[in-house]
Amino acid sequence: MQKRIIFSEEAEHYTENFGNPSDPAILLIMGAMASGAWWPGELCRMLALRGRFVIRYDHRDTGGSTSYKPGTLKYNTEDLADDAMRILNGYGIEVAHLVGMSLGGYLAQLLALKYTEHILSLTLISSERLASADPTMPGISPLVLEYHSRATGLDWTDHTAIFEYQIGAWKLLAGSAHPFDRDLIRVMVEEDMERTPDLLTPFNHAMLQDASVWSDRLDEIKVPVLIIHGTEDIVLPFVHAEALHRDLPGSRLVALHGTGHDLPRADWPEIVDEIEQHTAV
Repeated sequence: MQKRIIFSEEAEHYTENFGNPSDPAILLIMGAMASGAWWPGELCRMLALRGRFVIRYDHRDTGGSTSYKPGTLKYNTEDLADDAMRILNGYGIEVAHLVGMSLGGYLAQLLALKYTEHILSLTLISSERLASADPTMPGISPLVLEYHSRATGLDWTDHTAIFEYQIGAWKLLAGSAHPFDRDLIRVMVEEDMERTPDLLTPFNHAMLQDASVWSDRLDEIKVPVLIIHGTEDIVLPFVHAEALHRDLPGSRLVALHGTGHDLPRADWPEIVDEIEQHTAV
Protein backbone atom coordinates (compact mmCIF):
# COMPACT_ATOMS: atom_id res chain seq x y z
CA MET A 1 0.00 0.00 0.00
CA GLN A 2 1.25 3.47 -0.89
CA LYS A 3 0.04 6.81 0.44
CA ARG A 4 -0.37 9.83 -1.79
CA ILE A 5 -1.74 13.35 -1.33
CA ILE A 6 -3.55 14.77 -4.36
CA PHE A 7 -3.47 18.57 -4.43
CA SER A 8 -6.22 20.55 -6.12
CA GLU A 9 -7.29 24.19 -5.98
CA GLU A 10 -10.19 23.18 -3.74
CA ALA A 11 -8.55 20.84 -1.22
CA GLU A 12 -5.87 18.33 -0.35
CA HIS A 13 -7.07 14.76 -0.80
CA TYR A 14 -5.49 11.94 1.20
CA THR A 15 -5.37 8.70 -0.80
CA GLU A 16 -3.92 5.21 -0.54
CA ASN A 17 -3.41 2.78 -3.40
CA PHE A 18 -2.96 -0.96 -3.72
CA GLY A 19 -1.68 -3.01 -6.63
CA ASN A 20 -0.18 -2.34 -10.03
CA PRO A 21 -0.93 1.09 -11.58
CA SER A 22 -1.01 -0.54 -15.00
CA ASP A 23 -4.06 -2.64 -14.01
CA PRO A 24 -7.64 -1.40 -14.48
CA ALA A 25 -8.40 1.20 -11.82
CA ILE A 26 -11.06 0.91 -9.13
CA LEU A 27 -11.85 4.01 -7.09
CA LEU A 28 -13.46 3.21 -3.73
CA ILE A 29 -15.82 5.94 -2.48
CA MET A 30 -16.90 5.67 1.15
CA GLY A 31 -20.07 6.98 2.76
CA ALA A 32 -20.85 10.10 4.76
CA MET A 33 -18.78 10.94 7.84
CA ALA A 34 -16.40 8.09 7.00
CA SER A 35 -12.84 8.20 5.75
CA GLY A 36 -11.26 5.75 3.35
CA ALA A 37 -10.07 3.78 6.38
CA TRP A 38 -13.51 2.18 6.44
CA TRP A 39 -12.61 0.24 3.30
CA PRO A 40 -10.75 -2.60 5.06
CA GLY A 41 -7.15 -2.78 3.91
CA GLU A 42 -7.34 -6.55 3.51
CA LEU A 43 -10.37 -6.18 1.24
CA CYS A 44 -8.43 -3.66 -0.87
CA ARG A 45 -5.52 -6.07 -1.16
CA MET A 46 -7.85 -8.89 -2.17
CA LEU A 47 -9.14 -6.75 -5.04
CA ALA A 48 -5.60 -5.79 -6.03
CA LEU A 49 -4.63 -9.47 -6.19
CA ARG A 50 -7.40 -9.93 -8.76
CA GLY A 51 -5.56 -7.59 -11.11
CA ARG A 52 -7.06 -4.24 -10.16
CA PHE A 53 -5.37 -0.98 -9.17
CA VAL A 54 -7.34 0.04 -6.09
CA ILE A 55 -7.53 3.56 -4.68
CA ARG A 56 -9.28 4.52 -1.46
CA TYR A 57 -9.42 8.10 -0.22
CA ASP A 58 -10.70 10.40 2.50
CA HIS A 59 -13.57 12.78 1.80
CA ARG A 60 -13.14 16.38 2.86
CA ASP A 61 -13.71 16.71 6.62
CA THR A 62 -12.56 13.13 7.21
CA GLY A 63 -9.18 11.54 7.83
CA GLY A 64 -6.17 13.21 6.27
CA SER A 65 -7.98 15.34 3.69
CA THR A 66 -8.73 19.05 4.05
CA SER A 67 -11.03 19.72 6.99
CA TYR A 68 -12.99 22.77 8.06
CA LYS A 69 -14.25 24.14 11.35
CA PRO A 70 -16.93 21.90 12.90
CA GLY A 71 -20.37 23.26 12.15
CA THR A 72 -19.38 24.82 8.82
CA LEU A 73 -19.90 23.45 5.32
CA LYS A 74 -17.64 24.79 2.57
CA TYR A 75 -18.80 22.42 -0.19
CA ASN A 76 -21.87 20.59 -1.45
CA THR A 77 -22.67 17.05 -2.52
CA GLU A 78 -21.64 17.67 -6.12
CA ASP A 79 -18.30 19.05 -4.92
CA LEU A 80 -17.63 15.72 -3.19
CA ALA A 81 -18.34 13.94 -6.46
CA ASP A 82 -15.98 16.30 -8.26
CA ASP A 83 -13.31 15.47 -5.68
CA ALA A 84 -13.38 11.88 -6.93
CA MET A 85 -12.56 13.08 -10.44
CA ARG A 86 -9.83 15.33 -9.07
CA ILE A 87 -8.26 12.26 -7.49
CA LEU A 88 -8.42 10.26 -10.72
CA ASN A 89 -6.92 13.21 -12.58
CA GLY A 90 -4.18 13.47 -9.97
CA TYR A 91 -3.27 9.85 -10.61
CA GLY A 92 -3.38 10.41 -14.37
CA ILE A 93 -6.21 7.91 -14.74
CA GLU A 94 -8.48 8.50 -17.73
CA VAL A 95 -11.11 5.84 -17.03
CA ALA A 96 -12.02 3.92 -13.89
CA HIS A 97 -14.51 1.61 -12.26
CA LEU A 98 -16.31 3.14 -9.26
CA VAL A 99 -17.26 1.23 -6.12
CA GLY A 100 -19.30 3.34 -3.74
CA MET A 101 -20.81 2.54 -0.35
CA SER A 102 -23.82 4.40 1.02
CA LEU A 103 -23.26 8.10 0.12
CA GLY A 104 -20.35 6.84 -1.97
CA GLY A 105 -22.79 4.96 -4.20
CA TYR A 106 -24.90 8.09 -4.49
CA LEU A 107 -21.80 10.05 -5.59
CA ALA A 108 -20.88 7.29 -8.04
CA GLN A 109 -24.24 7.67 -9.79
CA LEU A 110 -23.69 11.41 -10.06
CA LEU A 111 -20.22 10.84 -11.50
CA ALA A 112 -21.59 8.42 -14.10
CA LEU A 113 -23.93 11.17 -15.30
CA LYS A 114 -21.51 14.09 -15.13
CA TYR A 115 -18.32 12.39 -16.32
CA THR A 116 -19.77 9.68 -18.55
CA GLU A 117 -16.70 9.17 -20.71
CA HIS A 118 -14.46 8.51 -17.69
CA ILE A 119 -16.56 5.90 -15.87
CA LEU A 120 -16.43 2.23 -16.89
CA SER A 121 -18.83 0.69 -14.38
CA LEU A 122 -20.58 1.26 -11.05
CA THR A 123 -20.79 -0.99 -8.02
CA LEU A 124 -23.28 0.42 -5.51
CA ILE A 125 -23.04 -1.05 -2.02
CA SER A 126 -25.66 -0.27 0.63
CA SER A 127 -26.74 2.78 -1.32
CA GLU A 128 -29.83 4.56 -2.64
CA ARG A 129 -31.10 6.28 -5.77
CA LEU A 130 -29.52 9.59 -6.73
CA ALA A 131 -31.68 12.62 -5.84
CA SER A 132 -34.80 10.58 -5.20
CA ALA A 133 -37.47 12.37 -3.19
CA ASP A 134 -39.73 9.32 -2.96
CA PRO A 135 -41.69 9.75 0.30
CA THR A 136 -42.66 6.07 0.36
CA MET A 137 -39.09 4.90 0.95
CA PRO A 138 -38.13 4.08 4.54
CA GLY A 139 -35.52 6.21 6.22
CA ILE A 140 -32.78 5.51 8.70
CA SER A 141 -33.76 3.51 11.77
CA PRO A 142 -34.63 5.53 14.90
CA LEU A 143 -32.13 3.31 16.73
CA VAL A 144 -29.30 4.87 14.73
CA LEU A 145 -30.58 8.40 15.22
CA GLU A 146 -31.01 7.85 18.96
CA TYR A 147 -27.51 6.43 19.28
CA HIS A 148 -25.86 9.36 17.52
CA SER A 149 -27.90 11.88 19.49
CA ARG A 150 -25.56 11.02 22.36
CA ALA A 151 -22.65 12.57 20.49
CA THR A 152 -23.36 16.03 21.88
CA GLY A 153 -22.84 14.76 25.42
CA LEU A 154 -19.44 13.21 24.75
CA ASP A 155 -16.06 14.68 25.63
CA TRP A 156 -14.47 14.71 22.20
CA THR A 157 -11.01 15.14 23.69
CA ASP A 158 -11.39 11.77 25.45
CA HIS A 159 -10.13 9.39 22.79
CA THR A 160 -11.02 6.30 24.81
CA ALA A 161 -14.65 7.39 25.07
CA ILE A 162 -14.79 8.32 21.38
CA PHE A 163 -13.18 5.01 20.44
CA GLU A 164 -15.90 3.09 22.27
CA TYR A 165 -18.58 5.34 20.78
CA GLN A 166 -17.34 4.52 17.27
CA ILE A 167 -17.18 0.80 18.04
CA GLY A 168 -20.75 0.91 19.31
CA ALA A 169 -21.95 2.76 16.23
CA TRP A 170 -20.61 0.09 13.88
CA LYS A 171 -21.90 -2.72 16.08
CA LEU A 172 -25.37 -1.22 15.76
CA LEU A 173 -25.11 -1.31 11.94
CA ALA A 174 -24.06 -4.96 11.76
CA GLY A 175 -26.53 -7.65 10.70
CA SER A 176 -27.30 -10.96 12.38
CA ALA A 177 -25.63 -13.31 9.88
CA HIS A 178 -22.13 -12.94 11.31
CA PRO A 179 -20.71 -12.30 14.80
CA PHE A 180 -19.66 -8.68 15.30
CA ASP A 181 -15.96 -8.45 14.42
CA ARG A 182 -14.70 -6.06 17.08
CA ASP A 183 -11.06 -6.65 16.13
CA LEU A 184 -11.67 -5.62 12.52
CA ILE A 185 -13.62 -2.52 13.53
CA ARG A 186 -11.00 -1.64 16.16
CA VAL A 187 -8.27 -1.52 13.52
CA MET A 188 -10.33 0.76 11.28
CA VAL A 189 -11.38 3.04 14.16
CA GLU A 190 -7.76 3.40 15.26
CA GLU A 191 -6.61 4.15 11.72
CA ASP A 192 -9.41 6.66 11.20
CA MET A 193 -8.84 8.47 14.50
CA GLU A 194 -5.06 8.54 14.03
CA ARG A 195 -5.24 10.66 10.89
CA THR A 196 -8.29 12.80 11.75
CA PRO A 197 -7.12 16.07 13.38
CA ASP A 198 -10.56 17.00 14.75
CA LEU A 199 -12.99 14.15 15.36
CA LEU A 200 -15.98 16.51 15.09
CA THR A 201 -15.34 17.61 11.50
CA PRO A 202 -16.92 14.50 9.90
CA PHE A 203 -20.26 15.64 11.33
CA ASN A 204 -20.18 18.51 8.82
CA HIS A 205 -21.45 15.93 6.31
CA ALA A 206 -24.76 15.92 8.17
CA MET A 207 -25.45 19.33 6.59
CA LEU A 208 -25.13 18.05 3.01
CA GLN A 209 -28.23 18.47 0.87
CA ASP A 210 -29.66 16.22 -1.83
CA ALA A 211 -28.24 16.85 -5.31
CA SER A 212 -31.77 17.57 -6.55
CA VAL A 213 -30.62 19.05 -9.87
CA TRP A 214 -29.77 15.46 -10.90
CA SER A 215 -33.18 13.99 -10.08
CA ASP A 216 -35.02 11.68 -12.49
CA ARG A 217 -31.95 10.98 -14.63
CA LEU A 218 -31.00 7.46 -13.63
CA ASP A 219 -32.12 6.12 -16.99
CA GLU A 220 -29.25 8.11 -18.55
CA ILE A 221 -26.67 5.93 -16.82
CA LYS A 222 -25.43 3.57 -19.51
CA VAL A 223 -22.48 1.85 -17.83
CA PRO A 224 -22.88 -1.60 -16.24
CA VAL A 225 -24.23 -1.39 -12.68
CA LEU A 226 -23.83 -3.93 -9.88
CA ILE A 227 -25.89 -3.43 -6.72
CA ILE A 228 -24.79 -5.16 -3.49
CA HIS A 229 -26.94 -4.71 -0.40
CA GLY A 230 -27.45 -6.33 2.98
CA THR A 231 -30.95 -7.54 3.73
CA GLU A 232 -30.71 -6.24 7.32
CA ASP A 233 -29.48 -2.73 6.52
CA ILE A 234 -31.04 -0.30 9.05
CA VAL A 235 -29.62 2.85 7.45
CA LEU A 236 -30.88 2.22 3.93
CA PRO A 237 -33.26 -0.77 4.12
CA PHE A 238 -33.12 -3.35 1.33
CA VAL A 239 -36.05 -1.78 -0.54
CA HIS A 240 -33.61 0.96 -1.58
CA ALA A 241 -31.57 -1.66 -3.42
CA GLU A 242 -34.70 -2.97 -5.10
CA ALA A 243 -35.61 0.56 -6.19
CA LEU A 244 -32.13 1.08 -7.61
CA HIS A 245 -32.38 -2.20 -9.47
CA ARG A 246 -35.78 -1.23 -10.88
CA ASP A 247 -34.68 2.25 -11.99
CA LEU A 248 -31.31 1.25 -13.45
CA PRO A 249 -32.15 -0.91 -16.49
CA GLY A 250 -29.79 -3.83 -16.92
CA SER A 251 -28.38 -3.60 -13.41
CA ARG A 252 -27.67 -6.72 -11.36
CA LEU A 253 -28.69 -7.06 -7.70
CA VAL A 254 -26.80 -9.22 -5.20
CA ALA A 255 -28.41 -9.63 -1.78
CA LEU A 256 -26.17 -10.26 1.23
CA HIS A 257 -28.53 -12.17 3.47
CA GLY A 258 -28.36 -11.18 7.11
CA THR A 259 -25.83 -8.40 6.47
CA GLY A 260 -26.38 -4.87 7.72
CA HIS A 261 -24.93 -1.52 6.67
CA ASP A 262 -21.37 -2.77 6.81
CA LEU A 263 -18.70 -4.91 5.15
CA PRO A 264 -18.31 -8.04 7.29
CA ARG A 265 -15.23 -10.14 6.65
CA ALA A 266 -17.33 -13.22 5.83
CA ASP A 267 -18.82 -11.40 2.83
CA TRP A 268 -15.51 -10.33 1.32
CA PRO A 269 -14.96 -13.39 -0.91
CA GLU A 270 -18.39 -12.95 -2.50
CA ILE A 271 -17.98 -9.18 -2.81
CA VAL A 272 -14.54 -9.53 -4.40
CA ASP A 273 -15.75 -12.24 -6.80
CA GLU A 274 -18.69 -10.07 -7.86
CA ILE A 275 -16.57 -6.95 -8.35
CA GLU A 276 -13.90 -8.87 -10.27
CA GLN A 277 -16.53 -10.25 -12.63
CA HIS A 278 -18.27 -6.90 -12.96
CA THR A 279 -15.10 -4.91 -13.66
CA ALA A 280 -13.93 -7.33 -16.32
CA VAL A 281 -16.05 -5.37 -18.82
